[in-house]
Amino acid sequence: MFAGYNETPLECVWDWVDLATNQGTPFTCFHQHLIYMLERVSSQPERKVVNSLHSTAAVIDYLHNTYGSPDTQTTVLLEMTLQWTAVALFLYVEIGVLLILCLPFVSATRWQSIFQLRIWNKMARFWNKFFLAMIIILIVLFLDAVREVRKYSGAGNSKDANLHPNMFDNLHMKLFRAQRNLYISGFSLFLWLVLRRVITLINQLATASSTTASLQTKAESDNQTAKKYMEDNELLKQTLMDGRGNKATADGNEQLRKEMEKLRGELKGSEEALKKSQSEMEAMKKQSDGLTKEYDRLLKEHQNLQEIGDKKDD
Repeated sequence: MFAGYNETPLECVWDWVDLATNQGTPFTCFHQHLIYMLERVSSQPERKVVNSLHSTAAVIDYLHNTYGSPDTQTTVLLEMTLQWTAVALFLYVEIGVLLILCLPFVSATRWQSIFQLRIWNKMARFWNKFFLAMIIILIVLFLDAVREVRKYSGAGNSKDANLHPNMFDNLHMKLFRAQRNLYISGFSLFLWLVLRRVITLINQLATASSTTASLQTKAESDNQTAKKYMEDNELLKQTLMDGRGNKATADGNEQLRKEMEKLRGELKGSEEALKKSQSEMEAMKKQSDGLTKEYDRLLKEHQNLQEIGDKKDD
């Protein structure tokens, strides 16, 4: 009207639809203005169809089917959902990585060898900065989602929402989106912390396993050496009892006894170290099992929350 158009452009029609739905305009006012705007754009049969519509949803469906949606609205929608789409993809990647790390047929030693590849060593210097940056970003998104949930939760109980059903539906739609964003950002933040802890536990378990294996090898070698010296000692005792030994043999036997006592002490210390490492390994295995059970519980809780959200959407 003010730009010199002979008829109302479709962009103006869609702007009026967006404005009316966002502000919760009563259907009678919204419908009447839309009829005036489409008076010169549509034909007489089309105007009859528009006049017979009795709900906002029916009007929007008719406009989509008859005139289509403008490209500008699609661009705005993509811009608004881009950040939450990225957060959702990040959440899916976290779940996939955690499931791969929890595979039972891949040992902790194999994961440690993978983590020690050259490409990970090059990225290690930036890992802490990236980890802290992602925590800050996810916390900001989580707080923003909490603010949106509180905002639309309080607005849904206002008198205007009760007077205008369209506004009430629009508020519920925004509240559902805010709650969805809250779940996505919250679980992304939680799983990011869990992922860091799982990787640390895998490295510690692999280190403990390698230490235990080396201690077991050392203990076995000490046992074999001690058995050899004990056999030599028994042979020397038998020689002395038969009267075929001499003073030099007795001195050698005494020296062998001292060496045997020394080896027994070393063997005892190795066995104690082995028992200590085995107990530490058992404790780490119990801690890893507890973390796996807690992760499974959180996955079930996440699935329940998604089912509750789907029921609310229906």
